[in-house]
Amino acid sequence: MRRIRIHVAYDGGGFHGWQVQPGLPTIQGELERIVAEIEGKPVHVEASGRTDAGVHALEQVAAFSLENPIPAENLKRAINRLLPPAIRVRAAMEAHPEFHPRFDALAKTYEYRILRAEICSPFEWPYVYHHPYPLDEGRMAEMARVFVGEHDFTPFAASDERDAEGRSKVRTVFSSALSRDGDRLVYRVRGSGFLKHMVRNLVGTLLESGRGRIDPAQGLPARSGPTAPAKGLFLVSVEYPQA
Repeated sequence: MRRIRIHVAYDGGGFHGWQVQPGLPTIQGELERIVAEIEGKPVHVEASGRTDAGVHALEQVAAFSLENPIPAENLKRAINRLLPPAIRVRAAMEAHPEFHPRFDALAKTYEYRILRAEICSPFEWPYVYHHPYPLDEGRMAEMARVFVGEHDFTPFAASDERDAEGRSKVRTVFSSALSRDGDRLVYRVRGSGFLKHMVRNLVGTLLESGRGRIDPAQGLPARSGPTAPAKGLFLVSVEYPQA
């Protein structure tokens, strides 16, 4: 049995997130359907994490096991021929038999894009949160720095079916920064892991700070701001040990 690691990019706008849901199009569902067709039996495809409905990925990492001897490069081509255009396998490679894309990950980086221009092009609309209203961007940048470090991010997490397991919601944010790129505000955050809706709630908190409703001088707030729309969020990369 071989373990295959794939790097996947997708436009999440037409999908109900990563995780399989009966009767709904999902990224995992599309990949499992196609890999099962190649293998001739069901195959479970695991990812580094579950992205929400409407969230995009520049590089999601996933893995699965199969017996088919097809070379990894040919497997990548075969999967891409069968996938819808909104999903693409960017790379495929052999991995060690115990490789797990979620448990082996060291860090993830997400990016959120906010368009500040008065008018949003219809070609940008699916990939940004359009917010042309007044914001104190300096204050938002200050708030972004507050998130760095190890914190209990419970106020920034949506309820999850895993909550009954009592898992810790302490996470470490290695870097958190807001910058201007033309008409866009780009928020980039790198951390050990992220809770459900956590990044979108961090962005909502930045926006509330920019509106003057949350003071970054007070430290990490006890409540997050409103959850930002999914379409502005991109999973940028997942990091693993070099070996």
